[in-house]
Amino acid sequence: MKQAVELLHDATDILNQAGIDSAHVDASLLLASVMKVERSQLSPFAQIPFVEAATFRELVHQRAKRIPLQHITGEAHFRHITLKVGAGVFVPRPETELLVEAGIESLCELDSPRVAVDLCAGSGAIALSLACEVANTTVYAVEQSPDAFTWLKTNVEEHEARLETVSSKVVCVQGDATDLALLAELAGSVDVVLSNPPYIPDAMIPRDPEARDHDPAMALFGGADGLDVARGVARVAQMLLKPGGLFGMEHADVQGESVPELLDEIGGWSQVKDHRDYNKLPRFTTAMRSVTE
Repeated sequence: MKQAVELLHDATDILNQAGIDSAHVDASLLLASVMKVERSQLSPFAQIPFVEAATFRELVHQRAKRIPLQHITGEAHFRHITLKVGAGVFVPRPETELLVEAGIESLCELDSPRVAVDLCAGSGAIALSLACEVANTTVYAVEQSPDAFTWLKTNVEEHEARLETVSSKVVCVQGDATDLALLAELAGSVDVVLSNPPYIPDAMIPRDPEARDHDPAMALFGGADGLDVARGVARVAQMLLKPGGLFGMEHADVQGESVPELLDEIGGWSQVKDHRDYNKLPRFTTAMRSVTE
């Protein structure tokens, strides 16, 4: 038997040497996962049995190879939900929570029932957050990748009871988020459209090994300037939204001017505004569907 504090000390050293900024937090989350408790319930003085300690050390070595923490534990926490994630699906980032918050604020100002669309839904982080946090909301979650779509369906099924409690639902739609025909029956009837599309320029290699080596390329790269998918998504959003409806789209921190310019070029948008993330970097743009054109 070893005390948790000893194991965590050694693991933190290993992860620090691997260049992981959140070494202690990651070590704590891995040990909590092995012990099947919440991190807050993990006492530093807990006695860890030999089998669990050995399992923990193996997981630490996997993390030291820069395998994403969420792939090792099989879970990603996003706002107030926990998602199943793994190979083939983009791991949701905390920065996207601010985009979701903008969507939730807009939906809460409206009478129910409400309708929203999540374009490039991935694991379902955006769609499920909207539906779970805003009662009487139907969210159409669009994802093209077969692998990611499997994770999306799994996560929606995992949250069915919670969705029923608030009289909301998420409808999974497999298809191209830039296809104007895909949700044509919803044209002009949607209150909010949010999207976290692939936006990295094709020639740019992600800095973090976790993203570069493990996130699917389809969820990362958006053409020569990174905005190919964003252009298509913006046009679909414009078709879907009611006049006055909110559109919000995430982008790279170097696209804080180019994405608003893109919306201005397309036309049909008002109140175009860019927003910063937790690190005060440009991160997402919002706009209202023009009432008159």
